[in-house]
This record gives sequence, structure tokens and C-alpha cells, in this order.
Amino acid sequence: MTDFPDNLLEGYRDFRGGRFARERERYERLAKKGQKPTTLVIACCDSRAAPETIFNALPGEIFVVRNVANLVPPYSPQDNETHHATSAALEFAVQSLKVTDIIVLGHGRCGGVAAALDPNHEPLSPGDFIGRWMDLLKPVAKAVESHNHVCGGENHTVLERLSVCNSLTNLRSFPCVSVLEQKQRLRLHGAWFDISTGELWLLDEDAEIDEKTQLAHERFKLVE
Repeated sequence: MTDFPDNLLEGYRDFRGGRFARERERYERLAKKGQKPTTLVIACCDSRAAPETIFNALPGEIFVVRNVANLVPPYSPQDNETHHATSAALEFAVQSLKVTDIIVLGHGRCGGVAAALDPNHEPLSPGDFIGRWMDLLKPVAKAVESHNHVCGGENHTVLERLSVCNSLTNLRSFPCVSVLEQKQRLRLHGAWFDISTGELWLLDEDAEIDEKTQLAHERFKLVE
């Protein structure tokens, strides 16, 4: 019929005869009444770190935004960029869906973070969209590289986790987020997923660290 990928068509047929058949009432209810997820997950578009799979989520349970390296830009409604995909999705999740939790989910072996750490990074196209997007992480990357207690081999993982912290900081620059968090109607969370082991690490923002010898990535704790 078309040159649509065969493996995806087979997957669809398995879904239609399996999960969809088992959860048909749920899908019909979602179609009729609309979605009401209580959690927004901001994740990387890496195919190995799908939030729905990691959290074994049901249809309609989580609202997911995915971009390169799970970044959140700072609040800047008046800048020269006319398209704000992540900001628009955030606005919709908070203001319309009224989610009660936002999770920034980083992951191991992130290609975007690798590009941010690579001084010889070359644009993949004249637009260098990835390079310009990863500029959001440049100040954090420089802090990692200049920190005396971070070994070269650790830089990648450290920056992956610090990018989560950076995105949480940027989230709080949005008035709709900061006001609701202060009123305790919205909770923010950081998490990091290790692709090779399947481990999930959660950020404890209240954990004390020695800032002279440690960076905020030390605040991530393994989920047992």
C-alpha cells in the first residue's frame, strides 16, 4: 500500500489487538472526556529513554514534552525567537491541564550533552540547530569543566544531571510555575535514568553538599 515501515505497522497491529483491546474502555473514555494527566514529564527525545516506558504509564496518565537533552529555556516572552515549543507545552500543562507535578528527566549517554562538552563540535547543518539549542547549557558545561574535583571521565554524567538542575531553575523563572510552587499547588522534581542499568536516580534538592568539593549532581539518590 505504501512504504510505511513494516516494523511499525506490525507494532501497531500488536497494539490494536493487544493493549488497545484490553484498555478499550479507557481509550474511549479519554476520547470522550479528554485528557487529565496530573504529571508533566520533560524528557529527552532520545529513543532509548521514553518516559512512558520507564514509568510504565497508562494512556492519558502523563503529559510528555521531549526535546534534545531535556532542556527548559528560561522565561523570555519578549525575545526574538518566535517559536517556543517547550514553553508552549509547559504553559498548556500548567495553565490548562493544571498538572500538580513536573518532572525533568535526564538520562545517561545523552548525545546533546556530549555535543555541549565537545570543543570540536561541528554543525550538522548550516542552521546548527542543535548547537544553538545546547548553548542553553554552556554556562553549566563551563562550570563542570573548571571544577577541580570532577575527573574528565565523569564530565558527561555530571553535566547530564546538572542539566536537570538547570532546567528546574529555568522552570522557576516562569511566573505560572513559581507562583503555584510557592502556593504548594505544584511540585517540581528532577530525575536521571541510566540506560545501561535501568536505574532511576531522584534529585533531593534539600540534601546538603560541600560546594567547594562537590556539585549539585551529588544530590541525586538511587531509587531502591
